[in-house]
Amino acid sequence: MQQRKQRETWTTRLGAILAVTGSAVGLGNFLRFPGLAAQYGGGAFMVAYVCAFLFLGLPIAFAEWAMGRYGGMHGHNSSPGIYRVIWKNRAAPYFGVLAMIVPVGIYMYYVYIESWCLAYATRYLFGAMNFGADAERYKQFFEHFVGLHAHGESLSTPGEGLLGSAVFFLVICFILNFILIYRGLSKGIEWFCRWAMPALVICAVIILIRVLTLGTPDPTKPDQNVLNGLGYLWNPVKTPAMLAPGEVPKSFWEGLADPEMWMKAAGQIFFSLSVGFGIIITYASYVKKDDDIALSSLTACAGNEFCEVVLGGLITVPAAFVFLGPQIGSQLSNPFALGFMALPNVFNQMPLGQLFGFLFFFLLFLAAITSSLSMLQPAVALLEEGLGLNRRASVAVLGFITAVGSAGVVIFSKDFVALDTLDFWIGTFAIYLLATFQTILFGWVLGLEKGMAELRRGAEIKIPEFYKYIIKYVTPLYLLVVFLLWLRQNFVVTSPEQNRIRPLFTDPVVGGLAIFILAVGILFALLIAQSVKNWRRIEASQEEVVI
Repeated sequence: MQQRKQRETWTTRLGAILAVTGSAVGLGNFLRFPGLAAQYGGGAFMVAYVCAFLFLGLPIAFAEWAMGRYGGMHGHNSSPGIYRVIWKNRAAPYFGVLAMIVPVGIYMYYVYIESWCLAYATRYLFGAMNFGADAERYKQFFEHFVGLHAHGESLSTPGEGLLGSAVFFLVICFILNFILIYRGLSKGIEWFCRWAMPALVICAVIILIRVLTLGTPDPTKPDQNVLNGLGYLWNPVKTPAMLAPGEVPKSFWEGLADPEMWMKAAGQIFFSLSVGFGIIITYASYVKKDDDIALSSLTACAGNEFCEVVLGGLITVPAAFVFLGPQIGSQLSNPFALGFMALPNVFNQMPLGQLFGFLFFFLLFLAAITSSLSMLQPAVALLEEGLGLNRRASVAVLGFITAVGSAGVVIFSKDFVALDTLDFWIGTFAIYLLATFQTILFGWVLGLEKGMAELRRGAEIKIPEFYKYIIKYVTPLYLLVVFLLWLRQNFVVTSPEQNRIRPLFTDPVVGGLAIFILAVGILFALLIAQSVKNWRRIEASQEEVVI
């Protein structure tokens, strides 16, 4: 079978681990996680976060690694092909539409945010981010830069030149991503992650050391110190020094009783570990037959948690608290406000702020590109193995589809309407559906014995026996409960502005994007249908040879 002979593999196991870790480590580690942890009471949020990690993140990661290698050993690297191998049902490969549209759809807006990071890093490098002590100037620059006030506003950059053009940096990020994906698995993705991930950690450690040595920068505000900054993020209950004027503190138990916090924690784990994205299952299909995927999976998860909890959790919020005080609480629910409006003001007040501003946003850029790069591979795998396209043609097709979607995000920028629509329907709704399907596929279709045997083959560690029951029973139930709570939170509402269904029919931008998402899904369904025909033809010819 031609596809099997030409099937790529990772050069080393370390390369595979770094690539999977890179796909997981992204903007959510350094912006979204610390914001959520501080917003929902620190200690209480971490209880929900750890539960989501143990009962959702880790089990689904194990399942995706096992199913990925199982499919790879049967000659498939794409999710539709892998699903078809595991589940002998005509409908099986078409669930792969979700596994295609989730990473590709998220890439369309994620690469735009990635370009903001590169733009800010470059501006710090050239000294173009010094707007003085006026915090409003940083806010105004970002809002104009991304076109927050009017559709298409980001397309014009009066007085700023290329350094103020979001589109310019988006084009650079687009080209860089597709050059690396064109180079292939080992020469592109693995090569980049092998130096980008260590560079990312080095940048983060340098910034962390600087943050932890800030002390009390303003003697007139003794409560705004590093210890209180850390307490603002991690304490179960905030002390008076950590409260904004008029803020009423919540008890630890009140925090645990908040169902929205549990949903946010589960969502963070999904984004944090890249489970339910259709990425890990593709990456795992390239590992060798007897590689230790149990240890690789655990190592990738641990690496991501180190970057998120240790590095991300100790940098962003404490630094902002030291210089801006407890009023940063109003910005924690918006990672863009925290990262791109508040932190530049922090770096302006920090000694050697230009240097550390560059390092921080370069860190974000590295984290973002290792993630966005992984989002392209699942669709490329389908185009190559299902349709027989070469690398150049696959990258060209994928480039056109994602360019159209990214253009929509840039043009319809007012109030982030396009970005928010894609993030909700693809980055939340579709991910939950895909994660639920893959959990059921592993626990109830492939079967626990066969699935655990795949995890045990070549393993140097032993996964506890009780985990197979968690994967089969606890994880699906957890997903169902969280999903129902999420549906109730987002659909069973009385406020029209909170309803997610209404804008599909009343807002032409939202409705148009929904039609675009549906069209991309139909396109992938047609590509999968043709791929299934090709696979059947190959299988029939092989049976004739055997006979």
